[in-house]
Amino acid sequence: MAIIPELKTRQVQSLNELSKRKVVEHNSLITSIAKMDKTPLKMFELAVSLIDTENPPEDHTVYLSKREMFAFFNVDDSNKHSRFKEAIEKMQKQAFFQIKKEHGRGFKFVSIVPIPYVEWTDYNDEVKIEFHREIMPYLINLKNNFTQHALSDIAELNSKYAIILYRWLSMNYNQYDHYSVKGGRREKQVESYRNPTMSIQDLRQMTDTVDEYKRFYNFEKWVLKEPLSEITNHTTFNVTYEKIKKGRSIDSIVFHITKKQVADDSSYKLDDPAYIDDKIRQEE
Repeated sequence: MAIIPELKTRQVQSLNELSKRKVVEHNSLITSIAKMDKTPLKMFELAVSLIDTENPPEDHTVYLSKREMFAFFNVDDSNKHSRFKEAIEKMQKQAFFQIKKEHGRGFKFVSIVPIPYVEWTDYNDEVKIEFHREIMPYLINLKNNFTQHALSDIAELNSKYAIILYRWLSMNYNQYDHYSVKGGRREKQVESYRNPTMSIQDLRQMTDTVDEYKRFYNFEKWVLKEPLSEITNHTTFNVTYEKIKKGRSIDSIVFHITKKQVADDSSYKLDDPAYIDDKIRQEE
């Protein structure tokens, strides 16, 4: 019988650990312009998932396992360490968030390099990641206007636009989930969270494509169709969309989000006497 290689075993264990982790971010960060490609964006999400929101790090520092990171990116080839170094350098030299804030009569724009300091050795599994102090208010002590999503969903997405749209769609669906149970919003407003609308202008800004894909055919293919297909195939959401015209031009997009039904695994309860008694009472 073949023995499973140690690397493969570790990768499976790491993926199981990752599946339990959540990413929690302020909505202003979700709607900000992510000036980075998919690898730095995914690495940022992975690092954020390490933050304990109940006990946030005072020094803005988290420690990431290389093993866990390679599992997250599904990397197991011989040049993974050089690819890791390249991804870190790219994240620090090119990546930043541009956040829009209300300010007086207009808006103020803030650009933040989220992770300015990373430290690692070639002989140790641990990677030290220090967040910029200005990004921390968007990641900790979040009492309202924040979004939580599964890290494992992000791991499966392979385009920058799929990640950006998934975060934004999660933000809207989470609000639908909350207000449909707790109340506090009119029915029409609650439904608008499950069917959110965004203008093409705002969508281009959020996806950083103001100067790209000038023809709508190309924009629709690369920023809408393919990313939403990824999201539907690899995450907990099914997403469709429709185009809204203003005159002869496409003015905005309405997204329709539904959550996939996941079977409730109760097998871990089968030996629990209280669970068995409750099932008997229900059947009676």
